[in-house]
Amino acid sequence: MRSSIEEYKAVEEAARKFTKSVAEGNSSYAKELFTKDAVLFGFLDGKLEHGSIDQFYHNVDTVSGGESFKSRIDVVDIEENLAVVRVLEEGWGGRIDFTDYLLFLKMDGEWKCVAKAYNQNSSTIKKD
Repeated sequence: MRSSIEEYKAVEEAARKFTKSVAEGNSSYAKELFTKDAVLFGFLDGKLEHGSIDQFYHNVDTVSGGESFKSRIDVVDIEENLAVVRVLEEGWGGRIDFTDYLLFLKMDGEWKCVAKAYNQNSSTIKKD
């Protein structure tokens, strides 16, 4: 059964904590969104990042989105207490474009992110 439009809005609003953290270079908003044991997987400039979401917090707190940063949130699917969100990011730190997939679970009536997997656009990978 398809979820209501209001539920889609609730998931999108939760995901805005993610984009606000990235844009401002302040992980505090994302820390409200992710569970303490959330995981991260992706390649940043060709190097695998995996494990604790703490690495994402470090990246965000180290580099802000910058003036040219743009993002778009797409709620891909909601199935009762499970949601998948795609976030497109352009210009993080003035040079990197990402596609993020966030996996949400609704716990105690609140949408929380339990996993983040991402792809860095190959044209933005820093060459050594």
